[in-house]
Amino acid sequence: MSAIDYSQKIPNNVDLSADRTLQRALEQWQPNYLEWWREMGPDGSLDFDVYLRTATSVDPQGWAHFDYVKMPDYRWGIFLNPAEADRRIHFGDHKGEAAWQDVPGEYRANLRRIIVTQGDTEPASVEQQRHLGLTCPSQYDLRNLFQVNVEEGRHLWAMVYLLHKYFGRDGREEAEDLLERRSGQQDNPRILQAFNEPTPDWLSFFMFTYFTDRDGKFQLCALAESSFDPLARTTRFMLTEEAHHMFVGESGISRVIQRTCQAMNELKTDDPARLRAAGVIDLPTLQRYLNFHFSVTLDLFGADESSNAATFYSTGLKGRFEEGKRADDHQLKGLTYTVLQAKDGRLVEREVPMLNALNEVLRDDYIKDSIGGVERWNKVIEKAGIPFRLRAPHKAFHRNIGSQAGLKVSPEGQVVSETEWAARVDEWLPSATDRAFVTSLMGRVVEPGKFANWIAPPMIGINRQPVDFEYVRFN
Repeated sequence: MSAIDYSQKIPNNVDLSADRTLQRALEQWQPNYLEWWREMGPDGSLDFDVYLRTATSVDPQGWAHFDYVKMPDYRWGIFLNPAEADRRIHFGDHKGEAAWQDVPGEYRANLRRIIVTQGDTEPASVEQQRHLGLTCPSQYDLRNLFQVNVEEGRHLWAMVYLLHKYFGRDGREEAEDLLERRSGQQDNPRILQAFNEPTPDWLSFFMFTYFTDRDGKFQLCALAESSFDPLARTTRFMLTEEAHHMFVGESGISRVIQRTCQAMNELKTDDPARLRAAGVIDLPTLQRYLNFHFSVTLDLFGADESSNAATFYSTGLKGRFEEGKRADDHQLKGLTYTVLQAKDGRLVEREVPMLNALNEVLRDDYIKDSIGGVERWNKVIEKAGIPFRLRAPHKAFHRNIGSQAGLKVSPEGQVVSETEWAARVDEWLPSATDRAFVTSLMGRVVEPGKFANWIAPPMIGINRQPVDFEYVRFN
């Protein structure tokens, strides 16, 4: 099951040719997918030869093959982790039973909804990022963008396979709809609001891949626990590719910080106006972008109290992050969890049943993980000898979902008045001026080994290649 058959029209390791009906259905979907890619994939890139990684197996060792490929010719396909012999359900009401190899009728609607919502995020991010290639800071970064894009496309294939194989006509119709919705479109937008936000510049892209793709990691980890075995196996392999997306974000921001700190030391100033005049992104602006992307991503986890989250857990559809490492009974009956609510102008803690707070549990796990990367960015600033620290804002800051929705809370976690919020919002979130400045830096740099002034080169290239390697051949 680990090897991938690239001789097939649709590469796969699920023996697709043994199910002729399914194979025909997916082969009919494939041209529609390619049409979507040509229309909504990376702008103006169809003829480029790009040095891309393609999975050759799902084994942890050596699964990636690097070569030049035109993106419309990328071998998207269907790859599941190998089946675990005698896998058992390890949480919820069905704990101890055999994992499901088919969809139980009573959970069909909820499972379909989970798969469609996950699937919808994948093409959405490609659409959000489609113009970024026109303003890339280097060929190295352009190649990384394209790698992220083709892998998001493959993650769409992963969800479409499940819809086609396990959900009949409903699944086929949902798969078509995934190609019909458009990020940011008024009449037919993507399902989750964060995936309708524009990604207008590379600072936003790096923040998105660090923060929002990290949400993807946590959602996929929760689905990798699913009692529905094909979903668990699919998402486990997707996680292998998701790691690269977060690397692009974390290393990208780290390089921006490195270049800014270098300019601060050369000019002996922390004045944002002087640093902007020198063509680098000042640290307070980075903090505001961080505040925005972190808070928008927190909303993706849903309301802090959710009967749907309780249902998904109890019925075995979606577990917690690293479910197997937790020391409770994995059924959570009688357990509680702390959530926040506003009371008398301040935030107070309240105990609620843990089953109903599972979105908040996942959000808190995500926050811990995100702060780890922020601290690594702070080490870059520290190493440069600059007394400034980036911080993740309070989790109630700038929230639009759950009990904190619409509440005016400072990054430090103080409830503030509408008047104070209006007076200080440009200190806390990117202003129109900030965005215009960042946009003004976005000139296209594509000569191998050259980098835009606002970002430092990476320490090493991709797949042990030199930094000045020709990652993209423009034809």
